[in-house]
Amino acid sequence: MNTQAVVDLLNEIMEMELAGVVRYTHYSLMVYGYNRIPITTWLRGEATTSMAHATEAGELVTQLGAHPSLGIGPLLETHEHDIGAILRESMEHEQQSLALYKQLLKAVTGDSVLLEEYARKMIAEEERHLGEVDKMLRTPGDIEAFVGRSKAKAKK
Repeated sequence: MNTQAVVDLLNEIMEMELAGVVRYTHYSLMVYGYNRIPITTWLRGEATTSMAHATEAGELVTQLGAHPSLGIGPLLETHEHDIGAILRESMEHEQQSLALYKQLLKAVTGDSVLLEEYARKMIAEEERHLGEVDKMLRTPGDIEAFVGRSKAKAKK
């Protein structure tokens, strides 16, 4: 196993998850309207989850004998704060995080059961989260996945 490459990926994951903490906290402050309370509660829960994910990645970095990053992943401020825009930005962020976890799985497969299981667990969590965001982006009554619908529109 290329330990330095794995540490680099774990640090990138940690940075991306820390960006999620900031992002979801910011989003929760920008929600207005009748559905504010359940939406802000969900967003703040996502911030807490992102912090737990960042901590777990950092713990693995130190377990490998390396130094955790003090960096933070990309933060995008579009100044679009309607719920749909927030959810689409959230989906994009989560897709980037999922890609990092998949890279980690490829890097450790066959070399570390601990890191393989960690990567698989995180991939499952990210896919489940993406599924929830996809459902929230659908128009009530729509069964078709939002991602599939948006990809079909992009092809036209």
